[in-house]
Amino acid sequence: MQAVVVRHPGEPAVLENMTVPTPKVKPGWSLIQVKGRGVNHSEVFTREGKSPSVAFPRILGIEAVGTITESTAATRLPVGQTVITFMGEMGRAYDGSYAEYVLVPNAQIFPVTTELPWASLAAVPETYYTAYGALLGLRLQAGDQLLVRGGTSGVGVAAAKLAHAMADVTVTATTRQLGKTDQLKAAGFDAVVEEREGQLLTSATFDRVLDLIGPATVADSLTHLNPGGIVSSTGQLGGQWTLTDFDPIMRIPNDCYLTSFYSGDVQVTRIQNLLQLIASQDIDVTPVKTFPLSDMRAAHEYLASHHSFGKVVVLS
Repeated sequence: MQAVVVRHPGEPAVLENMTVPTPKVKPGWSLIQVKGRGVNHSEVFTREGKSPSVAFPRILGIEAVGTITESTAATRLPVGQTVITFMGEMGRAYDGSYAEYVLVPNAQIFPVTTELPWASLAAVPETYYTAYGALLGLRLQAGDQLLVRGGTSGVGVAAAKLAHAMADVTVTATTRQLGKTDQLKAAGFDAVVEEREGQLLTSATFDRVLDLIGPATVADSLTHLNPGGIVSSTGQLGGQWTLTDFDPIMRIPNDCYLTSFYSGDVQVTRIQNLLQLIASQDIDVTPVKTFPLSDMRAAHEYLASHHSFGKVVVLS
């Protein structure tokens, strides 16, 4: 099969197009023919060598959509079944979806029924599931002012679309490049504020904050909450993995809350509810950019560039 292999960390040039053996099915695992996969910032970090647990060589890719070609769970995962898979250490502890086929534990494969085309379905698993789970945790109510830090990211754009479908809210994006304001508003945001070096350049306050920058900006996000407000730290786009020297008594304002959402905790009912919401509300989940598998380097270059906006998908 054709695959994109990283033999050692580095710049996008380390993504090598290679012919490798198709994985052999083993007990408890099934083989998926990959039709598409989203490309994620975490994969860029791993390619750069910033994921200490990942050993090379490795085929990256933490999510995929496709069909079952060989199954060891024929009742739940019959051959030909449309499935999605994401997280579960795919592309990290074992080879991932940057290939024509991927071998995945059955427990990490989720059968779905959908009319979405492959490019749109490939945008859903990690990105829309993360946004949806985080928004559920924020307990949106009609009239809320929601701030999305990291609004130009794939999850940020997904959050804007989903939030409007879930409640009558006003959604504001943050960006370091105000030149993207028109793009953000076209994607579903109602307003845009600038941030610089982890600080919001506004005194405005919000009822809910979806912080996709993560630990690097959580403390600042907490200072922009209204009473009863909630911050969800659900991303690490800032490149900082943990909160350090964080005193919750001093940093979390009285009557405010800090929570998070981890997309690795996958619930089938949540996936089904998400797909139903997308269908019933006719949410446009079309990725902003698609690339062929043979051009994975270009996908990574785009995602890491200042021009990056929204979800990037690579099709087989």
